[in-house]
Amino acid sequence: MALVTGASRGIGQGLAVRLAAEGALVAAVGRTAKPGDGSYAGSLAETVDMAAAAGGQAVAVVADIGTAHERRRAVHEAEKHFGRPVTLLVNNAAAPRAFDLRFDGMEEDAFRAAIEVNVWAAWDLARLVIPGMLGDGAGWILNVSSAQATPRVGPPYSGISSGGACLYGGTKAMIDRVTSGAAMDLHGCGIAVNSLAPEAAVVTPHAVSAADLPPDKIEPMETFVSAALALLTGDPGTLTGRIAYSLSLVKELSVEVRSLDGRTLVEGWQPTEIDAKRLLTRS
Repeated sequence: MALVTGASRGIGQGLAVRLAAEGALVAAVGRTAKPGDGSYAGSLAETVDMAAAAGGQAVAVVADIGTAHERRRAVHEAEKHFGRPVTLLVNNAAAPRAFDLRFDGMEEDAFRAAIEVNVWAAWDLARLVIPGMLGDGAGWILNVSSAQATPRVGPPYSGISSGGACLYGGTKAMIDRVTSGAAMDLHGCGIAVNSLAPEAAVVTPHAVSAADLPPDKIEPMETFVSAALALLTGDPGTLTGRIAYSLSLVKELSVEVRSLDGRTLVEGWQPTEIDAKRLLTRS
Protein backbone atom coordinates (compact mmCIF):
# COMPACT_ATOMS: atom_id res chain seq x y z
CA MET A 1 0.00 0.00 0.00
CA ALA A 2 1.29 3.44 -0.96
CA LEU A 3 1.01 6.71 0.96
CA VAL A 4 1.67 9.86 -1.08
CA THR A 5 1.79 13.28 0.57
CA GLY A 6 0.87 16.47 -1.26
CA ALA A 7 -1.37 14.40 -3.50
CA SER A 8 -4.11 16.92 -4.24
CA ARG A 9 -2.29 18.43 -7.22
CA GLY A 10 0.95 18.56 -9.16
CA ILE A 11 3.65 15.94 -8.84
CA GLY A 12 1.98 14.28 -5.85
CA GLN A 13 -1.24 13.84 -7.78
CA GLY A 14 0.62 12.42 -10.76
CA LEU A 15 2.49 9.95 -8.56
CA ALA A 16 -0.69 8.83 -6.80
CA VAL A 17 -2.49 8.23 -10.09
CA ARG A 18 0.38 6.30 -11.69
CA LEU A 19 0.91 4.11 -8.61
CA ALA A 20 -2.81 3.31 -8.57
CA ALA A 21 -2.71 2.52 -12.28
CA GLU A 22 0.13 0.09 -11.60
CA GLY A 23 -1.97 -1.75 -9.02
CA ALA A 24 -0.94 -0.13 -5.74
CA LEU A 25 -3.59 0.74 -3.18
CA VAL A 26 -2.99 4.46 -2.70
CA ALA A 27 -3.65 6.75 0.26
CA ALA A 28 -3.62 10.25 -1.23
CA VAL A 29 -2.75 12.68 1.57
CA GLY A 30 -3.25 16.42 1.38
CA ARG A 31 -5.09 19.41 2.79
CA THR A 32 -7.48 20.12 -0.10
CA ALA A 33 -10.42 17.73 0.05
CA LYS A 34 -12.54 18.88 -2.89
CA PRO A 35 -12.45 21.40 -5.75
CA GLY A 36 -12.68 24.96 -4.49
CA ASP A 37 -11.30 24.21 -1.03
CA GLY A 38 -7.79 25.43 -1.80
CA SER A 39 -6.06 28.42 -3.35
CA TYR A 40 -4.93 26.40 -6.36
CA ALA A 41 -6.53 23.98 -8.78
CA GLY A 42 -6.56 20.35 -7.71
CA SER A 43 -8.00 18.32 -4.85
CA LEU A 44 -7.89 14.88 -3.30
CA ALA A 45 -11.34 14.12 -4.68
CA GLU A 46 -10.03 14.71 -8.19
CA THR A 47 -6.98 12.55 -7.51
CA VAL A 48 -9.20 9.68 -6.37
CA ASP A 49 -11.34 10.07 -9.51
CA MET A 50 -8.27 10.12 -11.75
CA ALA A 51 -6.95 6.97 -10.08
CA ALA A 52 -10.27 5.23 -10.68
CA ALA A 53 -10.26 6.31 -14.33
CA ALA A 54 -6.79 4.78 -14.63
CA GLY A 55 -8.16 1.49 -13.33
CA GLY A 56 -6.79 1.82 -9.80
CA GLN A 57 -7.88 2.41 -6.23
CA ALA A 58 -7.15 5.43 -4.05
CA VAL A 59 -8.59 6.91 -0.88
CA ALA A 60 -8.44 10.55 0.16
CA VAL A 61 -6.86 11.24 3.56
CA VAL A 62 -7.27 14.90 4.48
CA ALA A 63 -4.40 15.82 6.79
CA ASP A 64 -1.86 18.55 7.43
CA ILE A 65 1.45 16.73 7.74
CA GLY A 66 2.96 19.81 9.35
CA THR A 67 1.87 18.46 12.73
CA ALA A 68 2.87 15.21 14.46
CA HIS A 69 -0.71 14.33 15.35
CA GLU A 70 -1.88 14.68 11.76
CA ARG A 71 0.98 12.56 10.47
CA ARG A 72 0.12 9.73 12.86
CA ARG A 73 -3.56 10.01 11.95
CA ALA A 74 -2.83 9.92 8.22
CA VAL A 75 -0.85 6.69 8.53
CA HIS A 76 -3.46 5.15 10.83
CA GLU A 77 -6.37 6.03 8.53
CA ALA A 78 -4.56 4.74 5.45
CA GLU A 79 -3.65 1.43 7.05
CA LYS A 80 -7.09 1.01 8.61
CA HIS A 81 -8.85 1.69 5.31
CA PHE A 82 -6.84 -0.81 3.28
CA GLY A 83 -6.15 -3.27 6.09
CA ARG A 84 -2.44 -3.49 5.39
CA PRO A 85 0.75 -1.57 6.21
CA VAL A 86 2.27 1.23 4.17
CA THR A 87 5.07 -0.30 2.11
CA LEU A 88 5.51 2.59 -0.35
CA LEU A 89 6.02 6.06 1.13
CA VAL A 90 6.35 9.11 -1.09
CA ASN A 91 7.33 12.29 0.76
CA ASN A 92 6.28 14.90 -1.76
CA ALA A 93 4.53 17.66 0.24
CA ALA A 94 6.50 20.86 0.80
CA ALA A 95 5.93 23.99 2.83
CA PRO A 96 4.97 27.19 0.98
CA ARG A 97 8.09 28.72 -0.54
CA ALA A 98 9.10 32.12 0.82
CA PHE A 99 10.13 33.48 -2.58
CA ASP A 100 10.25 37.06 -1.33
CA LEU A 101 12.57 36.43 1.62
CA ARG A 102 16.33 36.83 1.28
CA PHE A 103 18.71 35.17 3.72
CA ASP A 104 18.98 38.32 5.83
CA GLY A 105 15.22 38.81 5.84
CA MET A 106 14.11 35.27 6.61
CA GLU A 107 11.39 35.05 9.25
CA GLU A 108 11.47 32.42 11.97
CA ASP A 109 7.95 31.18 11.22
CA ALA A 110 8.80 30.54 7.56
CA PHE A 111 12.06 28.83 8.52
CA ARG A 112 10.44 26.54 11.08
CA ALA A 113 7.56 25.66 8.76
CA ALA A 114 10.00 24.67 6.01
CA ILE A 115 12.02 22.48 8.34
CA GLU A 116 8.90 20.87 9.82
CA VAL A 117 7.24 19.97 6.52
CA ASN A 118 10.19 19.47 4.17
CA VAL A 119 12.51 17.61 6.54
CA TRP A 120 11.05 16.45 9.83
CA ALA A 121 7.67 15.33 8.40
CA ALA A 122 9.47 13.13 5.85
CA TRP A 123 11.69 11.67 8.57
CA ASP A 124 8.79 11.21 10.99
CA LEU A 125 6.52 9.55 8.43
CA ALA A 126 9.32 7.15 7.57
CA ARG A 127 9.70 6.26 11.26
CA LEU A 128 5.97 5.60 11.46
CA VAL A 129 5.85 3.21 8.50
CA ILE A 130 9.20 1.40 8.75
CA PRO A 131 7.92 -1.13 11.34
CA GLY A 132 5.19 -2.18 8.91
CA MET A 133 7.71 -2.44 6.08
CA LEU A 134 9.95 -4.64 8.19
CA GLY A 135 6.98 -6.83 9.09
CA ASP A 136 5.96 -7.10 5.44
CA GLY A 137 9.49 -7.96 4.35
CA ALA A 138 10.07 -5.01 2.00
CA GLY A 139 9.53 -1.29 1.67
CA TRP A 140 10.34 1.72 -0.49
CA ILE A 141 10.72 5.35 0.62
CA LEU A 142 11.01 8.12 -1.95
CA ASN A 143 11.80 11.71 -0.98
CA VAL A 144 11.00 14.30 -3.64
CA SER A 145 13.88 16.74 -3.84
CA SER A 146 14.90 19.64 -6.06
CA ALA A 147 17.81 20.89 -8.13
CA GLN A 148 17.76 23.84 -5.71
CA ALA A 149 19.58 21.52 -3.28
CA THR A 150 22.80 21.89 -5.29
CA PRO A 151 25.28 24.58 -4.16
CA ARG A 152 25.09 27.98 -5.81
CA VAL A 153 28.39 28.62 -7.59
CA GLY A 154 30.13 31.99 -7.42
CA PRO A 155 31.25 34.70 -7.31
CA PRO A 156 30.43 36.21 -9.62
CA TYR A 157 26.71 35.73 -9.05
CA SER A 158 23.89 36.69 -11.37
CA GLY A 159 22.99 39.85 -9.49
CA ILE A 160 19.63 38.57 -8.33
CA SER A 161 18.65 37.15 -4.97
CA SER A 162 18.07 33.45 -4.41
CA GLY A 163 14.31 34.10 -4.43
CA GLY A 164 13.71 32.08 -1.31
CA ALA A 165 15.73 29.15 -2.65
CA CYS A 166 18.25 29.58 0.15
CA LEU A 167 15.72 28.12 2.59
CA TYR A 168 13.87 25.78 0.22
CA GLY A 169 17.10 24.50 -1.32
CA GLY A 170 18.65 24.16 2.11
CA THR A 171 15.87 21.86 3.30
CA LYS A 172 16.11 19.78 0.13
CA ALA A 173 19.89 19.47 0.56
CA MET A 174 19.25 18.17 4.06
CA ILE A 175 16.65 15.65 2.87
CA ASP A 176 19.13 14.41 0.26
CA ARG A 177 21.69 13.79 3.00
CA VAL A 178 19.05 12.19 5.22
CA THR A 179 18.13 9.93 2.31
CA SER A 180 21.65 8.60 1.86
CA GLY A 181 22.08 8.11 5.60
CA ALA A 182 18.76 6.32 5.98
CA ALA A 183 19.60 4.06 3.04
CA MET A 184 22.85 3.15 4.75
CA ASP A 185 21.19 2.44 8.11
CA LEU A 186 18.40 0.37 6.54
CA HIS A 187 20.45 -1.50 3.97
CA GLY A 188 19.98 -5.23 4.31
CA CYS A 189 16.52 -4.78 5.84
CA GLY A 190 14.71 -4.89 2.50
CA ILE A 191 13.94 -1.15 2.54
CA ALA A 192 15.03 1.19 -0.24
CA VAL A 193 15.40 4.92 0.46
CA ASN A 194 15.93 7.25 -2.49
CA SER A 195 15.66 10.90 -3.44
CA LEU A 196 14.45 12.16 -6.80
CA ALA A 197 14.44 15.67 -8.22
CA PRO A 198 13.08 16.91 -11.55
CA GLU A 199 15.88 17.49 -14.04
CA ALA A 200 13.98 20.47 -15.44
CA ALA A 201 10.87 22.31 -14.29
CA VAL A 202 7.63 20.33 -14.13
CA VAL A 203 4.59 22.48 -14.89
CA THR A 204 2.15 22.43 -11.97
CA PRO A 205 -0.76 24.68 -10.93
CA HIS A 206 1.10 26.19 -7.98
CA ALA A 207 4.79 26.19 -8.94
CA VAL A 208 5.70 26.62 -12.61
CA SER A 209 3.78 27.94 -15.59
CA ALA A 210 4.70 26.86 -19.11
CA ALA A 211 4.92 30.55 -19.96
CA ASP A 212 7.63 31.14 -17.35
CA LEU A 213 10.42 29.13 -18.97
CA PRO A 214 11.67 28.15 -22.44
CA PRO A 215 10.73 24.64 -23.63
CA ASP A 216 14.24 23.27 -23.07
CA LYS A 217 13.93 24.08 -19.35
CA ILE A 218 10.70 22.10 -18.91
CA GLU A 219 10.02 18.38 -18.68
CA PRO A 220 6.64 16.65 -18.63
CA MET A 221 5.12 15.26 -15.47
CA GLU A 222 5.37 11.77 -16.98
CA THR A 223 9.19 11.69 -17.04
CA PHE A 224 9.42 12.44 -13.34
CA VAL A 225 6.63 10.02 -12.43
CA SER A 226 8.12 7.20 -14.54
CA ALA A 227 11.52 7.70 -12.93
CA ALA A 228 9.87 7.69 -9.49
CA LEU A 229 8.10 4.43 -10.30
CA ALA A 230 11.44 2.83 -11.12
CA LEU A 231 12.78 3.79 -7.70
CA LEU A 232 9.61 2.55 -6.00
CA THR A 233 9.77 -0.87 -7.62
CA GLY A 234 13.52 -1.55 -7.75
CA ASP A 235 15.52 -4.07 -5.76
CA PRO A 236 16.04 -2.56 -2.28
CA GLY A 237 19.37 -4.34 -2.07
CA THR A 238 20.85 -2.45 -5.00
CA LEU A 239 18.64 0.50 -6.02
CA THR A 240 18.88 2.50 -2.80
CA GLY A 241 20.71 5.55 -1.51
CA ARG A 242 20.31 7.32 -4.84
CA ILE A 243 20.19 11.11 -5.06
CA ALA A 244 18.74 10.98 -8.54
CA TYR A 245 17.45 13.31 -11.24
CA SER A 246 14.51 12.34 -13.41
CA LEU A 247 15.78 12.49 -16.99
CA SER A 248 19.20 11.14 -16.06
CA LEU A 249 17.59 8.19 -14.29
CA VAL A 250 15.25 7.51 -17.21
CA LYS A 251 18.26 7.27 -19.51
CA GLU A 252 20.45 5.31 -17.09
CA LEU A 253 17.83 2.65 -16.31
CA SER A 254 16.17 2.71 -19.76
CA VAL A 255 12.83 3.51 -18.13
CA GLU A 256 9.76 3.54 -20.35
CA VAL A 257 8.06 6.91 -19.96
CA ARG A 258 4.32 6.30 -19.90
CA SER A 259 1.19 8.37 -19.45
CA LEU A 260 -0.14 8.71 -15.91
CA ASP A 261 -2.62 5.90 -16.55
CA GLY A 262 0.29 3.73 -17.71
CA ARG A 263 -1.42 2.85 -20.97
CA THR A 264 0.63 4.71 -23.57
CA LEU A 265 4.23 5.68 -24.21
CA VAL A 266 4.95 9.42 -24.17
CA GLU A 267 6.33 10.33 -27.57
CA GLY A 268 9.61 12.21 -27.62
CA TRP A 269 10.54 11.38 -24.03
CA GLN A 270 11.74 7.79 -24.21
CA PRO A 271 15.30 7.11 -22.95
CA THR A 272 16.88 7.18 -26.41
CA GLU A 273 14.94 10.33 -27.35
CA ILE A 274 16.06 12.56 -24.47
CA ASP A 275 18.83 14.92 -25.54
CA ALA A 276 21.86 14.58 -23.27
CA LYS A 277 22.12 18.38 -23.31
CA ARG A 278 19.04 18.46 -21.10
CA LEU A 279 20.85 16.64 -18.31
CA LEU A 280 22.34 18.61 -15.45
CA THR A 281 26.14 18.58 -15.28
CA ARG A 282 27.51 17.59 -11.89
CA SER A 283 30.94 16.87 -10.51
